[in-house]
Amino acid sequence: MNARDAILARLRSALADEPAAEPIPRDYGRHLDGDLVELLTDRLVDYKARVHRSIGDALAGIQTLLVPHDVPGDWLTGYTGKTVVDERRSVEELDQVDAVLTGCAVAIAQTGTIVLDGGPTQGRRAITLVPDRHVVVVRAEQIVGRVPEALPRLAPTRPQTWISGPSATSDIELNRVEGVHGPRTLDVVILDA
Repeated sequence: MNARDAILARLRSALADEPAAEPIPRDYGRHLDGDLVELLTDRLVDYKARVHRSIGDALAGIQTLLVPHDVPGDWLTGYTGKTVVDERRSVEELDQVDAVLTGCAVAIAQTGTIVLDGGPTQGRRAITLVPDRHVVVVRAEQIVGRVPEALPRLAPTRPQTWISGPSATSDIELNRVEGVHGPRTLDVVILDA
């Protein structure tokens, strides 16, 4: 008997008296109770994102706003600051704006995740990662309950960005630091259908 077989035999022997684990049902979480907008809002707030019900509220106080070329004009109604349309701006130029405004592909209520796949109103990936503040618009019909429901809505050939709150990391002493790998502030605007 080699060392591998000896180790496996000892493991089997040690586990012989353990009851078999209950299998996890494949439809876990399929039946989410309650309103998906409410659940998404709760998850986003848990992740320290700010949730708004109007774009105007989210844009208040922003002096310079970067937008993709195809952002709907009505999203900017009432905004009085300077609007900068992304035309393949450099990282240095992106770093000079106060915030970026984009749409999303889908939002997942159960995990509080916003997913971008570079589709309409989302712009290129760099504009959502460099500016210190990201304002993302989620239409109510874009909200799904679980991850498996989100996947068919995504373009598998485009790069995806999955966002669950502002960028953050913790050091070995669990001190949270925000803005290390992307925007320090995430504002999510949920628009009714």
